[in-house]
Amino acid sequence: QVILGVSGGGLVQPGGSLRLSCAASGSISKIHAMGWYRQAPGKQREWVASINTNGLTNYSESVKDRFTISGDNAKSTKTIYLQMVGLKPEDTAVYSCKADFLALDKTWLYFWGQGTQVTVSS
Repeated sequence: QVILGVSGGGLVQPGGSLRLSCAASGSISKIHAMGWYRQAPGKQREWVASINTNGLTNYSESVKDRFTISGDNAKSTKTIYLQMVGLKPEDTAVYSCKADFLALDKTWLYFWGQGTQVTVSS
């Protein structure tokens, strides 16, 4: 199984930057991809960006060119980051990370970290 710990949210002015971190521990060798999602008040959760074990990244159109997802692997943890620049009020949301885990029986399991609030306001 996998445990995800998220950090890095906060209050920032429009045009500012923030960096989120999501550290995975546990059976990290079975993680094939990790990603960031966000949910604004009154809206559905939406996918923001993802990265797989080969380093391939993908972004939603709304954050492309402003957000960068990256990752690094230590012996017992796998961490992804979301560097956000040029933040806009519409980026305000609770940001969460997800890990895609391939179980021994070849089924996919999805683990979620707790959310962190990002508020973009002057």
